[in-house]
Amino acid sequence: MEVQITSENFKTLRDGSLPLVVDFWATWCGPCRMIAPVISELANEYDGKIIVGKCDVEENEDLALEFGIRNIPTIIFFKNGDAIDKLVGAVSKAKLDEKFKALL
Repeated sequence: MEVQITSENFKTLRDGSLPLVVDFWATWCGPCRMIAPVISELANEYDGKIIVGKCDVEENEDLALEFGIRNIPTIIFFKNGDAIDKLVGAVSKAKLDEKFKALL
């Protein structure tokens, strides 16, 4: 299950015991809407192992600025509180799954 990432809960989730995947997106973004079902599927598949969150860049501009988000969707992978990988643009489920597995 996906969680809503906000400026208020981001640090707690990032610094938690589970790896974190954050999908930076916007409602008007076509590629964001294209990969949303894939992100949801992976969130369900990795439930209890990885926290998967969605961060609306328009509602959380400070987070988008902090991570230099210039294009969306941008997916950042965090482990032990550190950003260790990033994908930009709509990518295949296989590519995302590969990155998810690398977090474990």
